[in-house]
Amino acid sequence: MKFEDLLLEIGGFGRFQILILAVLCLLRINLPMHFLLHNFLAATPSHHCAIPHQEAFVNLTMEEVLLISIPRKPDGTFSSCEMFSQPQFHLLLNSSLQPENKSIIQHCQHGWVYDHSQFISTISTQWDLVCEQRGLNQATATFFFIGVTMGAMVFGYLSDRFGRKTMLQVSLVCSVGFGMLSAASVSYTMLAITRTLTGVALSGLSLIVLPLGMEWVDVQHRTFTGILTSIFWSVGNMLLALAAYLVREWHWLLVAVTGPCLLSIICLWWVPESARWLIAKGKVKQAHRHLLRCARINGRKDFAVSPELFLYFLLSQTLTRMAADRNMGRNYSYISLFRTPVMRKISLCSGMVWFGVAFSYYGMSMNLTGFGLSIYVSQFVFGVIEIPAKMVMYVLVNRVGRRQSQAWTLILTGLCIGANVVIPKPFTSLRSVVAIMAKGFSEAAFTTVYLYTSELYPTILRQNGMGYTSFMARLGGALAPLMFLLDEVWRSLPEVTYCGVAVCSGAVAFLLPETLNLRLPEGIEDVE
Repeated sequence: MKFEDLLLEIGGFGRFQILILAVLCLLRINLPMHFLLHNFLAATPSHHCAIPHQEAFVNLTMEEVLLISIPRKPDGTFSSCEMFSQPQFHLLLNSSLQPENKSIIQHCQHGWVYDHSQFISTISTQWDLVCEQRGLNQATATFFFIGVTMGAMVFGYLSDRFGRKTMLQVSLVCSVGFGMLSAASVSYTMLAITRTLTGVALSGLSLIVLPLGMEWVDVQHRTFTGILTSIFWSVGNMLLALAAYLVREWHWLLVAVTGPCLLSIICLWWVPESARWLIAKGKVKQAHRHLLRCARINGRKDFAVSPELFLYFLLSQTLTRMAADRNMGRNYSYISLFRTPVMRKISLCSGMVWFGVAFSYYGMSMNLTGFGLSIYVSQFVFGVIEIPAKMVMYVLVNRVGRRQSQAWTLILTGLCIGANVVIPKPFTSLRSVVAIMAKGFSEAAFTTVYLYTSELYPTILRQNGMGYTSFMARLGGALAPLMFLLDEVWRSLPEVTYCGVAVCSGAVAFLLPETLNLRLPEGIEDVE
């Protein structure tokens, strides 16, 4: 008798599972509000060097003041990072003239003036993270994802040891605390530290929500569960665009996106611990109590397994597995992911796939300009396009399988990103369509990888496996924003890098085993 057989006895997929998924989906909305917050938190508005003694030019218009004070770039726009050491009044007579003496051009000496028409304030305007300090601005996202990377390893291990629900509660409480501290930051250093810690805390939420939901549903509804929870990531994506549009000041924007975690803490009290995890840990009475509750809510009042019979079920299910696993080493850790041949292959390949998925996804999600749309509309449209992509994946993963879906969505993501490298900039409409297609394929790849990975690892190592793959994903997410700095080497180098990584990781996905319509493995020997 397997756990899936027990689930069928207590209703399979009934009102109890629907209520659990409803709460977990609400929790998942919190994630993109922080993971993609960098688009607005660190947005850099138009700016130019502050001009000293500007009051001396009262007889000149602002355009004329800029003309004599700021050099022009080859495209005719004013430089953001350079100024003339002395006013060039002769340019008023012929603005097309370019100074022959380059020594009169210098870096900004008196700070910057920013365009506040779109943002009241961002961290870029707060601490002048532009020009030579541009790297620090991009590093803010990297610090956050470094935190998520560290948290993935920590929460993956702890949730396998202390339970899914317990660590989910810890994750939410810490997210609220560090999120509010980020909003109160008085220096860039304080913001970098608190955003890193927020990333550590939110990684638990990212890591645990889907496996907890998957462990409460039957085989037939696993795909539906994965797609449903993923759709609420897209809902959070769209809500972020709305919140950023309404709140243009970065301190209050952080408060606005952190507040929903408080509601999530309250809702989580109703969600039970994973019965699969309780059985794997030998906590028979607690698992029995939760299963009886599930049967009652699902209307299966005839289900009344005694604790003694339930204990017999537990022993018959796990005795062989425990004996086999003891020969491999009874203390499960991340090392167990690489100890046996099949597990080793799965872990190496899934790690590379997760890196490629996250690297390309965040590379596109944090590049909202250059498509002829406002930053708010781009964010909203990128969120909207994810929903039909997930709907299509609901059909595809059940028709063509997990492996084919994972591989081809990644490869097509890379090809779309590569196409925009060769499409000329003036073709904004075409570039927007291709970018939206790339975003759709990328989200389809992300949706599939969460579902696929949950099915690849056995119950006793599932959270360790999710922790490891999440580590690889966050490594990709941490490196993705730094790729934008490569545009100083070659303008298209960031996009070419995202394209190459996506295609290569898609090819690696063909090496993973198919899991369509297979039972979730309980022990390592089930995988081997």
